Amino acid sequence: MYKQIKNKKAKISVIGLGYVGLPIALEFAKKATVIGFDIKPDRVDLMKRGIDPSKELEKAAFEGCDIQFTANSEDLKSAHFHIVAVPTPIDDHNQPDLTPILSASKTVGKALKKGDYVVFESTVYPGCTEEDCVPILEEVSGLKMGSDFKVGFSPERINPGDKVHTLTTITKVVSGNDAEALENIAQIYEMVITAGVHRASSIKVAEAAKIIENTQRDVNIALMNELSIIFNRMDINTYDVLEAAGTKWNFLKFFPGLVGGHCIGVDPYYLSYKARELGYHTKMIDSGRFINDSMGGYVAKQIVKRIIASDKNVKDSRVLVMGVTFKEDVSDIRNSKVVDVVNELKSYSVNVDAIDPHASIAEVKEEYNYEMIKEPTGIYDAVVVAVQHEQYKNIPEQYFKDLLGGKGLFVDLKGIYKDTIKDLDYWSL
Repeated sequence: MYKQIKNKKAKISVIGLGYVGLPIALEFAKKATVIGFDIKPDRVDLMKRGIDPSKELEKAAFEGCDIQFTANSEDLKSAHFHIVAVPTPIDDHNQPDLTPILSASKTVGKALKKGDYVVFESTVYPGCTEEDCVPILEEVSGLKMGSDFKVGFSPERINPGDKVHTLTTITKVVSGNDAEALENIAQIYEMVITAGVHRASSIKVAEAAKIIENTQRDVNIALMNELSIIFNRMDINTYDVLEAAGTKWNFLKFFPGLVGGHCIGVDPYYLSYKARELGYHTKMIDSGRFINDSMGGYVAKQIVKRIIASDKNVKDSRVLVMGVTFKEDVSDIRNSKVVDVVNELKSYSVNVDAIDPHASIAEVKEEYNYEMIKEPTGIYDAVVVAVQHEQYKNIPEQYFKDLLGGKGLFVDLKGIYKDTIKDLDYWSL
């Protein structure tokens, strides 16, 4: 398979062209022939014009690529190496929602031929590829894994908004259902991954490796969030504490904050779900999730308490929230915990305005039924810098003083202004 792909005698297909799938498809298209498939025709039309719907890639990334963008699943039949990179979200009850990956498995199954490969990149719990996806591939195609087609798992490690740690510069974990599959999959990824690949001993090991990457970060951030709640009661700045502690060489530099998005805030639920299925109830993982999921409400309550303490009527108060996306310098609003802050403030009848240089007003309205504004209007009782966008760094204090009418509450969730705000009532996590 590796030789066929390298010599362009076989094609690669990428199913799902979001922030994970599109970079993979374009990188492979520099070395091989690629079919990029997405179920949304409007997104496909944008990519045909060299536009990344996720706003992560520049137009230049599309140049010189041997790729066919399509929303027609019939086109997948001409490919022999299929990469599935669809979302794996959670539902309203924090349970894994496998609908996208199972649907993608059916789509690939209809295109599957003898000798084909299927590699999953979507983050799942250990066992999902072989226990949930492979049976669908076999049922729909009428073929058998191993004897008729090969399967692998290579977890995505793309970090949205990060221009340094990109697809090609991050070591790629790969796995296969047997030794032959592993070697072919490894060699194919080595065509584009300059950082090299790590050959995992099994598909389950590769699945587990990915899911604990984000679970580890989630638990560590939860510890920082809990510490910030404690330090707030002690009236000391958490970021000052972390700055001092960070002078020790082996201190782990995690920071408090709102944990949203479709990775860190989601993946631990997949692991705890599988653990419960096996008769073990996770404790540390669930505690971390509870703390991090509660932070939006905690932040809002602290704002309301400080507004009341300044002898202002909460119902008449106005708060400006700067930043709505789930992390800095991206346009992605999925599972943004800033929305929790906004909703909690509104539950106290606070009048909330929100702005963001990256988020789409229409998308925020559709996703959260909340109307963002383009520019701040009037005087506010509190200003909240919720996301550390590049545009929000190094703003002079006078700008915030003008928004607050000379005095008021300045909330700096990421601690970026802790040394520069002198005249305003300052609070951070």
